[in-house]
Amino acid sequence: MSEFNSKPPRADASRMTNRRSSGHASVGVIILEPLAIVRAGLALVLEAAPGCVVVARVGDPVDAIGAVARTRRQRVTVLVGLNAKDDTHDAFSLIRALRELRSPFGVLAMGADADAATISRALFVGADGYVDKRSGPEEFCAAVRSAADHVMMLTGPPNDAMGRVAEALLTRREMGASLTPREREVLEVASEGLSAREIALRLGVGERTVTTHLAKIYRKLGVGSRLAAVRVAARAGLVTISAGE
Repeated sequence: MSEFNSKPPRADASRMTNRRSSGHASVGVIILEPLAIVRAGLALVLEAAPGCVVVARVGDPVDAIGAVARTRRQRVTVLVGLNAKDDTHDAFSLIRALRELRSPFGVLAMGADADAATISRALFVGADGYVDKRSGPEEFCAAVRSAADHVMMLTGPPNDAMGRVAEALLTRREMGASLTPREREVLEVASEGLSAREIALRLGVGERTVTTHLAKIYRKLGVGSRLAAVRVAARAGLVTISAGE
């Protein structure tokens, strides 16, 4: 387990009545995991851990947003499986959407043997940390509690991956800073292989607006085509493309 911030988690100021033996307010956990059997296993592990209470188990991002809206707890971690996806969001756009809600809740990305680009992308869009599904129960639960306090921890990746995660995160921040939010959105949709007209329909804008955004993206990334732009962005972890792209 690797920790980016060595400061101890700050004390929770809320006066919640549900407290465990640790002396701190318990962490409410919202589990987003597409596979029902994995959701059930995670819930069993977390409920057995001191200081954790599972408040919702959901299988798709829209339900996760609903669970966040309904909870009245002040100390919560949203555990986001990086394989989660529906017609509205994938895991990364969900993490960004949760951050745009300006919620005080922690967000913890979760995967299985995720590579450095995937982990750094999750951190870039707003995750407080990453935990691997293969981590031991104690490490897993510690990561959940740390995320609630916004202490960035990477639990599970091998130590030699830490440098690659940091490097990819820096590259992504530099590239992301050069693109406007709308340009990043156009690039993300373009990574699905849609035409300019289809991108325009998806985003509710004119086709000419999309082509203008694409031209600006090409110039900023130093490429001459949509495919090249998507590949450059994928290498930096800004977007995800299928193995066949």
